[in-house]
Amino acid sequence: MIGCITAGLISPTTPALAVTGGTLFTSGGFNYRVFSSNGTLGVTGGTLTADILVIAGGGGGGGSYGGGGGSGGLAYYSSQSLTANNYTCTVGSGGTKGTSNVIQATQGSNSTFGSLTSAVGGGFGSYNGAGGSGGSGGGARGGTSASYSGGSATSGQGNSGGANSTSANNYGAGGGGGAAAAGYSGTGSAGGSGGGGSSTYSSWGTATGYGQNVSGTYYFAGGGGGGVYDAGTPGTGANGGGGTAGTNNVQNAVDGLANTGGGGGGASGTSGIYNGANGGSGIIIVRYAA
Repeated sequence: MIGCITAGLISPTTPALAVTGGTLFTSGGFNYRVFSSNGTLGVTGGTLTADILVIAGGGGGGGSYGGGGGSGGLAYYSSQSLTANNYTCTVGSGGTKGTSNVIQATQGSNSTFGSLTSAVGGGFGSYNGAGGSGGSGGGARGGTSASYSGGSATSGQGNSGGANSTSANNYGAGGGGGAAAAGYSGTGSAGGSGGGGSSTYSSWGTATGYGQNVSGTYYFAGGGGGGVYDAGTPGTGANGGGGTAGTNNVQNAVDGLANTGGGGGGASGTSGIYNGANGGSGIIIVRYAA
């Protein structure tokens, strides 16, 4: 009798889930992939469930007695199902500064993750009217008794910019809006401070080192400070990378902090230094279980 040999069946191997791209950090049971510049998140071998933070570039600060730049829009997407694919990550640049009363500052650039709705770039701080609209609005111009409003914000991504002062003396410009608060209006002796950035994602900053670290709390997307007409007090930049306004004839306005979406500070002056400051670039962070 001839024996029968039964061939063993080999089960197909399921490929393991793999994720690539960005700079990887691991903390508290999560992986964080940070895109501080343009890149691609790759997913293979299955579906990835991830939380995604998308922050656009901040707006530039206005020249002369210019408003502060608004923060880049902050958009958060929870529990996203990312199937096997390559996802393009575009990180928005900060808006450019305004120069004297000749060149208007510009809005920050949008940030996008794949096909998700983008975060909108921050509105510019104005030297000649109302602040620009954006993720958060830019501050209105100073140096005049005419009334101008701050720029409007994108719903769910930021807050409006501050208005200018119409009282006497130094006619302060408005501060740029931030992710957590509106920009402050200028006064007769000071530029408005920038609206506060968000500390909601402080643990993400702790894990990665990105964001602005203020006494152990990390902030993102703060507004820039507004300038003043003459020798008043410049508006301060907000936590979250917002730049402080310049001091007339003494100090240039401060740029928004890179990879926070912070708005640039506005300029001050009737003489000397008239230039505003550039907005800070944005960032994209993808978080998933380690």
